[in-house]
Amino acid sequence: MQDTAFDPLAALKTYHAAIDVLDFAAIEACFAPDACYVSDGVGDAVVGRDAILQAFRGYFACYGDQISKDEQVAALSQRSAWSRWRLEATHAVSGVRLVRSGEETVTFDVDGRIMRVEVKDDAGAQGSGR
Repeated sequence: MQDTAFDPLAALKTYHAAIDVLDFAAIEACFAPDACYVSDGVGDAVVGRDAILQAFRGYFACYGDQISKDEQVAALSQRSAWSRWRLEATHAVSGVRLVRSGEETVTFDVDGRIMRVEVKDDAGAQGSGR
């Protein structure tokens, strides 16, 4: 069990850093086994760490050059953090450029692992993912 010194903002930054370098082992370690990932870009919720990792691998197989930047981050509570982000990437096969921005809320369990990710795209966003 995680102690009360858990920092959701630091955990969010660790998660995003793992994504930035496509460290799938580190990404996997961030998620609880029964985590849920909800994103405007994905459609239906992705439930379970294995399914989330499969979705990430599929996305990054197409958009391996993604550059994502957190423009703002904040702790919302002792177990949740929020970010305002922007990303750009190019589809590996079609060459179509992806530009998205939005907000993400991440909720952590008592062990400091991600239980839920909720991504909301800004209006007018192009493409899918994150």
